[in-house]
Amino acid sequence: MSELDKEYEASLKSIETENKIDRIFYRPIGFRIARMLRGTGITPNMVTVVSIFVGAAVGFMFYHNDLTYNICGILLLVCANILDCVDGQLARLTGIKSAIGRILDGFAGDIWFASIYIGFALRLSNEYGTSWFFALAVLSGLSHLMQANITDYYKTLHLYFISKDKGAEFQSLEQVDAKHKEMKYGINKFFYFLYRWYTMLQVKATPSLQRMLRTLHTRYGDDIPEDIRLDFRKKSKRLMPYIDLLTFNGRTMIMFLIVLTGQVWAYYLYEILVLNTVLVVILRKHEKMCASFLG
Repeated sequence: MSELDKEYEASLKSIETENKIDRIFYRPIGFRIARMLRGTGITPNMVTVVSIFVGAAVGFMFYHNDLTYNICGILLLVCANILDCVDGQLARLTGIKSAIGRILDGFAGDIWFASIYIGFALRLSNEYGTSWFFALAVLSGLSHLMQANITDYYKTLHLYFISKDKGAEFQSLEQVDAKHKEMKYGINKFFYFLYRWYTMLQVKATPSLQRMLRTLHTRYGDDIPEDIRLDFRKKSKRLMPYIDLLTFNGRTMIMFLIVLTGQVWAYYLYEILVLNTVLVVILRKHEKMCASFLG
């Protein structure tokens, strides 16, 4: 493996948690940009803020029932996701990491899609003369938040079973509570309050996973045996194709097709009915997998 290949791999969280589209498209582009930005003084958080503005503009583009605007919206969302890759890869290349940066990075995607759901609702309200589409927008947004929440949790958990270093971002609710209490009042404490709520949802949705973690911690402390780590990763990888359906790539491939056909109402149905069904299936399968480690 060349030095450049080693550096590229070091810029990733883990090959095991990267889906195919990220590996062949987004991550290589993000890596090249991150290498160019390294040493310029531009921080990962600066890149994240730019990605928020780029992604938030997509809702305006999708509001128009016009192919040119819609194609521009698709390209903007692709660019926003490239920047989302850049901030993480730049953080790993430079060592400039922070808990707030990770939280901000997570909220960036929520802002992009919130703008899209609102843009769709405004467009459909104008076309059909009813405001009921805003109810679908709210349901889609709440569904998206839960799906993204669980997806991030499972992927970070997988990293935790690779190594302590890779899984450093995986935190228990107790750890998040303790960190929140330590922080001084201000914008950072506010973001961490939201992150605490985010973590609480993850814990409530995964009772078998929580029992597994408590059992492993009681038996082994922070030194989980390698054979258990490998077994968990093997079983977890089998669920990755399902989990990837709830990621940016999984949802936007369908979204782009729907936008190009002009029938944007169909995306609400896909988000609420199809992706929530996928979420339920994943939760059940993952909980069953975690229960198998309690014997």
